Amino acid sequence: MSDVEADLRGVADFTANPYPYYAKLRAAGPVHTVRTDDFDRVRLVVGYDEGRAVLADQRFGKDWRTLPGQSGVGNPINANMLEMDAPDHTRLRKLVVREFTPRRIEALRPRVQQITDTLLDAMLPAGQADLVDALAFPLPMTVICELIGVPDLDRDAFRRLSNAVVSPAGAQEESDAVQAMGGYLAELIEDKRCSPGEDLMSALIAARDEDDDALSPDELVGMAFLLLVAGHETTVNLIANGVRALLDHPDQLADLRADFGLLDYAVEEMLRYEGPVETATFRFAREPVTIGSTTIAAGEPVLVALAGGDRDPGRYPKPDVFDIRRDTQGHLAFGHGTHFCMGAPLARMEGRIAIRTLLERCPGLVLDPAAGEPDWLPGMLIRGARRLPVRW
Repeated sequence: MSDVEADLRGVADFTANPYPYYAKLRAAGPVHTVRTDDFDRVRLVVGYDEGRAVLADQRFGKDWRTLPGQSGVGNPINANMLEMDAPDHTRLRKLVVREFTPRRIEALRPRVQQITDTLLDAMLPAGQADLVDALAFPLPMTVICELIGVPDLDRDAFRRLSNAVVSPAGAQEESDAVQAMGGYLAELIEDKRCSPGEDLMSALIAARDEDDDALSPDELVGMAFLLLVAGHETTVNLIANGVRALLDHPDQLADLRADFGLLDYAVEEMLRYEGPVETATFRFAREPVTIGSTTIAAGEPVLVALAGGDRDPGRYPKPDVFDIRRDTQGHLAFGHGTHFCMGAPLARMEGRIAIRTLLERCPGLVLDPAAGEPDWLPGMLIRGARRLPVRW
C-alpha cells in the first residue's frame, strides 16, 4: 500500500463529514501526505493501531520550539504540557496531578448536577433552544472556572478568544487571539496571586515539589490556558455531538431512555463515534521513523487523526454505525500515552450528568427541523458545530 497525497484545503464537505475521506485514505494505507489549511505538507496517520503507536512513541516530539530554525521564544500560552516533551512535560504534569486529584473531581459531582439543573430550569420554558448556548457551553465553562477559581471570568469574551485559538478562520485571527489570550491570562494569574483562595489556580501558584520546583510565570499562563480551554472545549463538543448522535439515531435514543444503565456505554460510544477532538495536536519526528511502508523523515510534522482511528474497521466492526452497546475499549478520543487527557474523568462526569438530566427532563427532545445544516467549526483540531438548535 502506498502513501497517497491528498489536498484537504478548503474542502467544505471534508469539514462537514471527514469520515469518508479518512476511510478512503485508510483503505490505501495507515499514513499519508496531506495538505491542510494549517500545513503545506503534513503526515496524517489514519489507522487505529498506527495512531495509538505514534501517540505513545517518544520518537515523536511535541515541542516545536526545539525544531531547527525556531527561536525557542513564543507566547506564554505555548508553555503548556500539550506542547512539551519529557523531562519538562513530566515535571509539569507531576506538579498539576497532585492538585487535579480524583477526589477533587468527584467532589464536584453535586455542583455539576446543580449547575445542569439551573441551566435547564432557564432553558425549558421556551420550548426550544440552541443547546450549545443553553447547556453544552455554560456547564463546563462554569465548572472549570469555579474549579480554577475565576468565577467572574468574562465568558463570552473568553469563548470568542478560545474559538479563535482552537478553530481559527485564518492565520491572522489565530495570531491575534493567541496574543490576546496570553495577556488576558497573565492578568488573571496576577489577580489570583494577589488574592489567593482554596482553588486549583491558587494551589498551582503555590505548588512546590520535593526539590522546591515551582511553575514559572510563563508556565502558569500555559497551564491556565490548557485548563480553561481544554477544560471546556472538549466537554462542550462531547455534550453537543453526543446529543446530536442520539437525536440522529432514534432507536439508540429510545434504548437509552428505557435503560439509563447504558449511559456509561453511550457516552463512550459518543466519544468514539464523533469525539470532540478530530486530530491530536502537532507532533514531529525526532528521527526517521517507519510506519507500515512509509518512512517519516526527521523534522516532518505529523497529525494523528483520532477520528480516523476511532472509525477503523480493523478495531471497531461497522465503525460508522452508532451503537451504544458497543465495546469501545481503547478508543482514542482522549488521546493515548504520556499526553493522555488529564481532564478525561471530569469531562466524562459532566457529559453523563448533562445528557441524562437533559433526556429525563425533555422527553420530547428533537432536532429543530428549521435549523438547516450544522455550522461545523473550521480546522482539523476540534470536531463540533457552533450551534445545536433543538425543540421539545
